[in-house]
Amino acid sequence: MNTTAIKVLRKPIASAIIAILIGFLVAAVVLASAGYDPGASFAALFSGMVGRPRYVVNVIIKATPLLLCGVAVAFAFKVGLFNIGAEGQYILGTIAATVVGITCDLPPVLEIPLVVLSGTIAGVLSGALVGWLKAKFGIHEVITSIMFNWISLYLCNYVVSLDVFHQPNTTGTYPVHGSAFTMILPNWKLSDEGQAALANLPVLRDVLVRCDVNVGIIVAVVVAVLIGWLLRRTKVGYEMRAVGLNKDAARFAGINVEGNVVLCMVISGALCGLAGALNITGISPHGISTLAAFENNGFNGLSVAFIAGCSPVGCIPASLLFAGLIYGGQTVQQVMGAPSEIISIMIGTIVFCMALGGVVPMLAERIRRSRAERVERARELAAKTGATPASPAGEGDAPKAVDAADAGAPAAEAPSGAAEPNGSNEKKGADGDAR
Repeated sequence: MNTTAIKVLRKPIASAIIAILIGFLVAAVVLASAGYDPGASFAALFSGMVGRPRYVVNVIIKATPLLLCGVAVAFAFKVGLFNIGAEGQYILGTIAATVVGITCDLPPVLEIPLVVLSGTIAGVLSGALVGWLKAKFGIHEVITSIMFNWISLYLCNYVVSLDVFHQPNTTGTYPVHGSAFTMILPNWKLSDEGQAALANLPVLRDVLVRCDVNVGIIVAVVVAVLIGWLLRRTKVGYEMRAVGLNKDAARFAGINVEGNVVLCMVISGALCGLAGALNITGISPHGISTLAAFENNGFNGLSVAFIAGCSPVGCIPASLLFAGLIYGGQTVQQVMGAPSEIISIMIGTIVFCMALGGVVPMLAERIRRSRAERVERARELAAKTGATPASPAGEGDAPKAVDAADAGAPAAEAPSGAAEPNGSNEKKGADGDAR
């Protein structure tokens, strides 16, 4: 293995690519053992992901809450906290956005910020309480946030059951007012004028009319970049990363550990609440429903964060991959008849391999050290015997060039030395002629 390959394997992206390839390999083995053609199944998977523009747009829409929840989990992990309560904070965001969106009917310029802000604040309150319990009493955030997940689920069901919000003959609430929608051209695309304008644009018509195209993904990408910038380029981010690496050392350096723990959970909860609010304003039916189980947007955010190596910016491609696998997995089930659980096996394998992501750089470092030790032993042996050691591939070119240069030096000096007498004879001949 040459030096370039070792350098590539030591990069975090190499671990992610290897984990994804292993996930596809395991899925292929499972499909083959179950009697399904892996090649045709993967073809159906990718066709369901990117086969039509509408599929691509639906993958992006599905990736929006996964991206925000993934960034929330990754941010908390950088500060040494495991926000497994992202699901509950997401649900609280949907509840608050729905209640405010139904209660208030303001112009869009006021309604949209109010609804989105209410969902964000709901996530903030939940995250702040978890962080405060951690900082004040040392109660582990995993315990409290898991409990809040269930509190949020049953609170959602309670709000749906209230007469003021419950829509008759359904299991959900009334939708929020149309002024709270963050969809792109929600009314125009369904009007006669919009239908006539889109009649000659079948691709655009397929995307706009049959998909809930909204601005959520733009907000999510901007937030991911800002969180990455906050962690790497600001004093607050430096202090938070210091707390995550070593709380005792951070406290000794004068950093407010407890304050940073609370602030971290506040920001993480805000991102999850924002995800819930944008889901209500951007995707039909624009309301909440009775939950028999978790929707898993928050829990899937955990997987997105781990696939991204807990990098906020890395969560952008990770969320698109995760959403594509989930959305395309439905096509595998429809076309091949294969159970969609195989996609879950693939995702689980990818996450598991990403958890072992440190193994690949460790192996690359071990190979590098082994090569260095072999070269050193060869040099020591050569020094004892007086022979020239054989250099490994990729490392022997420079010594050979040096040896060639050393060997060529005397040869270059000889002609110059031989030319000197000729030059002196010519000078003497010239002097003789002159005399």
